[in-house]
This record gives sequence, structure tokens and C-alpha cells, in this order.
Amino acid sequence: MSDSALSVVEFLLTARVYSDDRRFDENDLPAPYRKVFWEDGSIERPLSVTEEAATTATGVEEPWAAISDLMFTQREEFTGSISLNQPEMAAEWFATRADEDRLSHNPTLAAYFEDGEFDVEADYETARENTRPIQADRMWIDNLLETYFDADDEEEAEMLDLVDIRAPEEIETTLDDLVLTENQESEISKIVKAIEHRDYLAEIGLREIGKLLFVGPPGTGKTTTSRALAHDLDLPFVEVKLSMITSQYLGETAKNVDKVFEVAKRLSPCILFIDEFDFVAKTRRSDEHAAIKRAVNTLLKSIDEVSLIQDDVLLIGATNHPDQLDAAAWRRFDEIVNFPKPDHRMRADIFSVITRRMDISGYDPEEIAERTDGLTGSDLRMVLREAVLEALTENRRTLTQRDLLDAIEDFEERDTLKDLDMIEGDHEALVAGGNPGGDHDHDHDH
Repeated sequence: MSDSALSVVEFLLTARVYSDDRRFDENDLPAPYRKVFWEDGSIERPLSVTEEAATTATGVEEPWAAISDLMFTQREEFTGSISLNQPEMAAEWFATRADEDRLSHNPTLAAYFEDGEFDVEADYETARENTRPIQADRMWIDNLLETYFDADDEEEAEMLDLVDIRAPEEIETTLDDLVLTENQESEISKIVKAIEHRDYLAEIGLREIGKLLFVGPPGTGKTTTSRALAHDLDLPFVEVKLSMITSQYLGETAKNVDKVFEVAKRLSPCILFIDEFDFVAKTRRSDEHAAIKRAVNTLLKSIDEVSLIQDDVLLIGATNHPDQLDAAAWRRFDEIVNFPKPDHRMRADIFSVITRRMDISGYDPEEIAERTDGLTGSDLRMVLREAVLEALTENRRTLTQRDLLDAIEDFEERDTLKDLDMIEGDHEALVAGGNPGGDHDHDHDH
């Protein structure tokens, strides 16, 4: 019997068991199943399965064709719905064919088989832990925002423009895709343990935890690491750039800063990522408008009041300019994590990671590392991009070591020109193809 039939039967059996047993909630359904049954902010019983829903949930293009020869399946011609006419027989059939991995990611069926008299390994608690919570689904996030914030209200619409909210499923990078220092890995490991043991930390009164500050030059991975952490922990990622609170389109900036934290608390558990944190100190020292200063003071107060232990919000601040932070900013964080430019070993590892799906003739990552002293992870990706595109112009998909070395030379030449742009002024910048301000393409933290 094909995997297609097994996938469709699993879907039908899950829908039947979930419909019949009210003890289950949305988090007992695998995330792909939730999507097809989600409507108007909830999942209503009984779950009715159409062929279209089965295709969306399982990826099987012709679900009825995959199961039509099974004695325990039926199809309603008029509605196009498919179902099980003998669920017990379907369960026995599934139990003899399903591997442990299927049941370890399906809480509904794990509970069903764990409680039943079937000779199959199943553990409900494990499956529940392995299943992404519904609070991390894009549909749940959008529904919550629609419920609590009026998009037709100009001020609330402005507030939502402050933040970029991503569901874990929308983040492609994982921590395994990154090359981290020992210190970075250690701090991430600690915070993961803190999230796992929030109840214990609350019980012993250790609440001052879960506010990290990532510091380092642009392009060293502060944002990417934060997003990857959200992906791996199945947490919504709420990102705000502090400079946006000065936008001319924003009304009451302090009120909007408050609402950013309100969004994070309503989306909890989540990660709240505050970029450009040096903006706080610059604003406090400057002659900025009083409204902006109030917004910054509101921000600091909001940081004091948000908690991983009480609110399930992990706060990560990031800055490219730690030298500009004042004591008021520093003391808001319980841990500082350094993101330096990668050393020789890290550059070799980064290049090996970002080229692992590629065919490169004569590839020597050590030579690449030697030739890229001072470059960040973001810079190395730009080098690879240039090499790939140059090879494609010659209709080649196999790169050579020479391609990479040439791309490094081109990158260094471009960077030198940009540095000259910044010194010589706007006219030269435009001639060189740069922005009038001489901004570096790789100055953004990726």
C-alpha cells in the first residue's frame, strides 16, 4: 500500500477521532490539518473532509483515488466529501502500517492508539510536545490581530506598521543552518532551558531572566539568529525597529510603543525582537522632540514590565553600536551576547554551510577563509551570490574555486569604492552606483 493511502487514511482517522472525543483541542491536531479546518477563528466539530481539504492537508493530489479500493472508505458524490464507514477497521489497517514517526507528530492518534488495544508504539505527551502550538500558526496570529486591533482605526493601523510579525513556519533558517560561537551557543542553550522550565523559575522566584542584548557589527547574524531561535522553538517572532517611532506617520508614539508590547503579550509565548537599540541612548542624550523622548521612556518602562516567566515573552534587543548605549539601556538586560566578525575557523565553517547544496570543483574552504579576513557572514553570502550569478551567465551550475576567489576580489573592490563614496561625497557616490548616503548593501544584519 502506498504512502499516499496511508497519509489520507491518517487524515480521515484523525478527523473522525477528534470529532468524537471532546477532550481534544486544536493543539492535538497536526499543524497542516488545523489549516484546513480553521474557520472564523476556531475549529468546529464535526470535522468534514472534502477531497480538496485532504489534498491541502496531506499533499496527495488525488486522495480518493489513493483509498478508493479500501473496504472502510466511502465518498459522497454530491458533496465530494470522503470518510470512513468502518473506523475500527481503518484503525486496525493503519496500526499495522504506520511507523512511530507518524504517531509521534499526531497527538490525536497517539492518544487513541495509546489508550486502545493495538500493538503499536504511541505516546500522547511526546506527540503533543512535537506538535507546533496553534498560537504559532499564521492563521491564529492574524485572527488575534483582527480581534484585538481595528485595521480601520488609523492609529491602530499605524501601530501595526511598527511591527513585523512572522509565524515560525514563515522563517526558513534554523539554528542548525548557522555557525555560532561557543558563547552564543551557550547563551541560547540557557535561554531554551529557561523557556522549558518557566514554571520552576517562577516557583523559586527567579523572574529576572529572558532579556538578551545581542551586540556586534552589521551582518554578524543578530537578526538571523533571533529568527532561527523563533523557528526552532515554534514561537511567533515580533520585530520592531526603534527608529520607526520617529516616523512622521505615527501619531502618539508613546501609546504605540505600549501597543507593541501589548501585541507581544497577546501573542505569547513569543519572541519580541527590538532592533537598533542604540536609538534609545541617542535619543536620551539628544534634543529630540519631547514626544519622542516620552516614547523612549515608555519603551524602557515596558521592558521593565515584560517578563519571560510571567508573560511568556522572550525579549531580544540588538545593536550595531554598543558604545552608544548608556547605563539605563544596559541594565535592562540580564545577558549580553557578543556577535563578533567571524574568525578564520568560523569563516571556513560558514562557507561550508552556505555551499553545502552546491557542486564546487576544487573547493578549498581554508583558502576562502584566508582570503576573506574581516568579512561578516552576510558578506560571505554576497560573495557566494556573485560567484553563482557569474557562473550562470556562462550557463554553468558547477562552480570552481576560481569563481569564488574572483567573487571575493569583486566584493573587495566594490567595498573599497563604497568607502571612497562615503569620503568623497554624493556626486562620487552616484557615479559609483551607490546610494547618496554611501550606505553599504551589507550593513543590514542578516
